[in-house]
Amino acid sequence: MKKFHEIKLPYTTQRAIPAAVLLVTCLVILAFVILPDREMLLPPSVTDTDGHGGGNLSSCNIFKGEWVPDPGAPRYTTETCPVIHGHYDCMRYGRPDLGFVRWRWRPAGCELPRFDAARFLRAMRGKSMAFIGDSLARNQMHSLVCLLARAEQPAPAPRTNAFRFESHGFAVSLFWSPFLVRAVETDPDGPTRSGAGLWSLHLDEPDPGWAARAGEFDYVVVSAGSWFFRPSVFHVHGRVVGCNGCLAPNVTDLTLRYSLRMAFRTALRAAADALPGTGRRRSRSGRTVVVRTLSPSHYENGTWNEDADCARSRPLRRGEWEMNAVEKDMYAIQAEEFGAAKRASKGARLLLLDATEAMALRPDAHPSKYRLWQPDRFNVSRDCLHWCLPGAMDACNDMLLHMLLRYRN
Repeated sequence: MKKFHEIKLPYTTQRAIPAAVLLVTCLVILAFVILPDREMLLPPSVTDTDGHGGGNLSSCNIFKGEWVPDPGAPRYTTETCPVIHGHYDCMRYGRPDLGFVRWRWRPAGCELPRFDAARFLRAMRGKSMAFIGDSLARNQMHSLVCLLARAEQPAPAPRTNAFRFESHGFAVSLFWSPFLVRAVETDPDGPTRSGAGLWSLHLDEPDPGWAARAGEFDYVVVSAGSWFFRPSVFHVHGRVVGCNGCLAPNVTDLTLRYSLRMAFRTALRAAADALPGTGRRRSRSGRTVVVRTLSPSHYENGTWNEDADCARSRPLRRGEWEMNAVEKDMYAIQAEEFGAAKRASKGARLLLLDATEAMALRPDAHPSKYRLWQPDRFNVSRDCLHWCLPGAMDACNDMLLHMLLRYRN
């Protein structure tokens, strides 16, 4: 079976030299003596699973591994986190088994530390974070807020999709932008009258809903994918250049691969190069842009809009699930555009949160029918795209915390 593309973050090789260890130890002790009121935010530790210690991340890719039992789960519930959206609240909507929450992601060769809410908030003191994308971006944002609620209760910001953790001066916001670029729905029914809609995508213009404010944030997390399947007409420099499933005469169908690539290219460069907001840092060099790769859906035994479901009861092993050809192309495009944006960045740091393989192994962790269903808005009764909370999406924030602490200035 064809394996996932492997993309490794640029870890720096570190060798254990006694003199270096002694020097680091002395510096840590000296820092505590000189700065007694400052907490040391050391890089997160990752321990070897062979029991020999060391925890050298240079030899450990946190995105390759397996799901293993986690007796400490769940990390939160509807009672401890009131922000879980009904689309992800599988417990509240009657899911009879709780096995899907009792797993954690373990990278091959090391242990990824469990999310430490207090440590995250200390590291993010006085900072701000924005999630930009579709409902899966909201899925991850709600997971983060719930994990942080273990250390401090979030305060919702009035009339916004934002939460503040007042005692730490940290704010997290969500910008709904499923195409990342400026998009206008021109026909609610769509070319086949199926209700999928028809959209005009201006692929060289970032969505002004988030682009106008991107400079206000220290951290920007970008993720999108599923909406690109919808019929759409592509515009570049104000003229039509093609479409995806538009069925229009004399318009070339370039498929969603074209729109996804162009949208990510436009969005990532806009996020990285956004000018700092009023009262914020003076340069782009303090901003971090994180790209979370796609998480594949797991519809089985039918089509997604009819009788398919996701009824498995446990995670898969590596190699037991293969993405379809379109998903593989989408994943490759996201990774390629991330690399291009990183090379073109004028100072912002870009990080790739490559969660695709981990999420591909969790067909058991979707809401299916155990969710808030609004038939007047959604005609699909089984949801095998989003993720129950608590659940597999929490692992993405384990990865996020580790990455941010390791690469922060």
